[in-house]
Amino acid sequence: MTRLFQFLVPVIRWVTRRQWVVLVVATACTLVSLALARNLQVDPDFANLLPEQYPSVRALERVRATVGGGETSVDVAIASPSFSANIRFAEALEPRVMELRDAGTGERYFVRSEFRRDTDFLQANALYFATEQELDQLEIYLEEAIIDARLEANPFYFALDEEESQEGPPIAVREAYDYLVGTEYHLSADSTILVVRFFTAGSTSDVSYIERLYGDLERLVDSLEPENFHPEMATVLAGRLWRQRIEVRAITDDVAGSFGMGVLCVLAVIVCYFLAKRIRLLPQVTPRGVLSELARTPVTAMLIGIPLMMSLIWTAAVGYVLFGTLNIMTSALGLVLFGLGIDYGIHFYARYLEERGGGNTVEEALVRTFVGSGQAIAVGALTTAGALFVLVFADFKGFSEFGFLAGTGVLSALAAMLIVMPALISVSERLRLLGIMDSAAAEGPSRGRFPATGLVLGLGAGLAVLGLVRAPSVEFEYRFGVLEPTYEEWDAVHETVSQAYYAQNRRNPAYIVLDDPGETGRVVDALRQSAQRDTTLQIVDADSFRTTIRSIESLEERFPLAAEARVAKLERIAYIRDSLLADPLISSKRDEDLSRLRQAAQTRQPLEVADLPEDLRERFTSRLGTVGGIITVFPAVGLSDGRLSMAFAEDVGTVRTEDGKVYHAGSTSIVAADMLRLMRKEAPYMVLATLLIVAILMWINFGRLRWTVLALLPLLVGVLWMLLLMDVLAMRLNFYNMVVLPAVIGIGNDAGAHIVHRYREEGSASILKVLRSTGEHVAVGAITTMVGFGGLLFSFHPGLQSVGALAVVGIASALASALLVIPAAIQWLEDRQQAGRQIRPGGNGNRQSW
Repeated sequence: MTRLFQFLVPVIRWVTRRQWVVLVVATACTLVSLALARNLQVDPDFANLLPEQYPSVRALERVRATVGGGETSVDVAIASPSFSANIRFAEALEPRVMELRDAGTGERYFVRSEFRRDTDFLQANALYFATEQELDQLEIYLEEAIIDARLEANPFYFALDEEESQEGPPIAVREAYDYLVGTEYHLSADSTILVVRFFTAGSTSDVSYIERLYGDLERLVDSLEPENFHPEMATVLAGRLWRQRIEVRAITDDVAGSFGMGVLCVLAVIVCYFLAKRIRLLPQVTPRGVLSELARTPVTAMLIGIPLMMSLIWTAAVGYVLFGTLNIMTSALGLVLFGLGIDYGIHFYARYLEERGGGNTVEEALVRTFVGSGQAIAVGALTTAGALFVLVFADFKGFSEFGFLAGTGVLSALAAMLIVMPALISVSERLRLLGIMDSAAAEGPSRGRFPATGLVLGLGAGLAVLGLVRAPSVEFEYRFGVLEPTYEEWDAVHETVSQAYYAQNRRNPAYIVLDDPGETGRVVDALRQSAQRDTTLQIVDADSFRTTIRSIESLEERFPLAAEARVAKLERIAYIRDSLLADPLISSKRDEDLSRLRQAAQTRQPLEVADLPEDLRERFTSRLGTVGGIITVFPAVGLSDGRLSMAFAEDVGTVRTEDGKVYHAGSTSIVAADMLRLMRKEAPYMVLATLLIVAILMWINFGRLRWTVLALLPLLVGVLWMLLLMDVLAMRLNFYNMVVLPAVIGIGNDAGAHIVHRYREEGSASILKVLRSTGEHVAVGAITTMVGFGGLLFSFHPGLQSVGALAVVGIASALASALLVIPAAIQWLEDRQQAGRQIRPGGNGNRQSW
């Protein structure tokens, strides 16, 4: 590496002499990159974090193409004291909304709507849409009701236990009836809120498209002048797309705000540090000299900030060209790269000031800085980039895309700091913006021993061992709900809509789409067998054994297609109808549930698709125009806990029938479960591979095992200390804060490389001098990184808050290890060497030899 940098000395000399050419080329590249990077957006869709060939991803895409836009709905809530006014406004609005088109593509925004439902038809034919299990439960209920009615008619009968008397159909049957029939309109309990729901052609992560959609819809609503229908009428726009819009905007604004605040704070720290450093370099400290240096502080911020921002823009452009969007994990990439890249600028500029303070010319100071600190910067950057590029081989795109972009960003920062920064420094010196430093006295840290070597090493090793022991206690946070923020804007509109439109415990279903509807029965049987044998779910309650499957429905069960199935269902309906009429004790009984059953059992002829009302026909027809071949599985557990999602995916994600055929279910929860499984599976291997690559590259650079181990100490010990602090502070790893780990690895790696390189350059008995110069630079670099990440601690997003918290803990651990353990280890090795010289006179002088 040293020979390579000596070979590149003519390049740095050319940069200092042709600085304007370098800056013009760099600026042109930045402007082109900025034009591309402006189109970069955040994609919150978890499905895009898995490879396209994953069965769950392919199944979800098929579901979206077949079942329709159930997950991408737009709601319009109409509120006024007048029910009739709400209806009139909805009747005027619904057809015009369906004609809305996107000005960009000319395509219609919506493919179908839910407004008025033909409940009369459903009430008269409800049993025709009942499943076999629901009909079984109804028959049992009727048989028990007949027995109870006969017993009650007996004058000698009296109930021993009133609680055992039948009070109506089973709850599951009642819920199924409400789910199928529902109400004519989606209304609140007091009929003052009416909701009309519209469905888009599919999900989208394009925020600009969502903004256009809601903007056009809002203008259409306003153009109808709701106040003309009723003076107190108000409209509220909501829906899943509304939440997605809020979520993407909130995350983007939060990251941008945290990044901006972090940048300002970091630049303030840097300016203060370098102001103090330049004042120390003055031959004589006077008020005039301090004011003069204070006036130059903006130049310091410019020298470090401009190259760094250029590198971030270059990286963002690469991200847009290759990936189009940022995913949830790469959305915080700017902070990571800012924290890593600014360290390179601090080391380079601090060393340059020292070289200028030693009386060197601008060109010679830049050359000496390039060969000295530039080599350490390159070693740290190349090892960090190499470790990050290892992540590219992961299947989980959260790792692979992050690894590629972060590695690219580190190399971009390296190029900017070693090429653009020298050019900026040269221009600043020519314009006398930095001041003449030739006559300044060089800093001269004293040589001497690092104190309390044994105590530091013993305590450090003990804490590292304790961290290793406690590492298994650091848990992973699977609860998505804990990591999600509360969106007040969403809660306000959702509360209004939910008064009229709710899911009745049928949320987050998984779908299985079959090529052959004739296979439906076999797949349903396989699923029900899985539900019956699933007795291993103990996540919520260790004493609770229950299935993750609440109910299984198929279109064929709800709406029989085969002739024999139709006949069989009509026979069962006839049996129930006859049971209700045959026994006079039942037929004459005035009971709301029995009255509903009598009305629901009116079907006497098979129903055809064409016979169904339009709103019901859409529920039983796929977007491809086919009927059947779709199975719906409703979960019995809340899927906001990743462990429950994985358990549900284990039960329904892959279904194998008795004849050996395999089918895959599709839903966002199953994709999220696969994402967690894949991340949990690959994370240990990625971390080990990253550490291995760093170790190999360090060994290649230093050439000796002892130097390599010394340089890796801040990384290895720092990670163990971080794990110990996480255990003490009850912190957890989660889906968001795992992006901090590369930053911790990078800080520890860079710190070790810089301190060991400078020590080898200065020689034995120089550890205090190294700490006073390079150690100071390492500390400032780590502190600025912590300050940058610290902005996330004030984020409203719990997941992003966890990123800031873990970054502060991890980087502080790496910094403490670099400033304590490395010096103590070096001093211990020097003491051993000195003891050996006393035994064997004739040592090799002041330079280190081990």
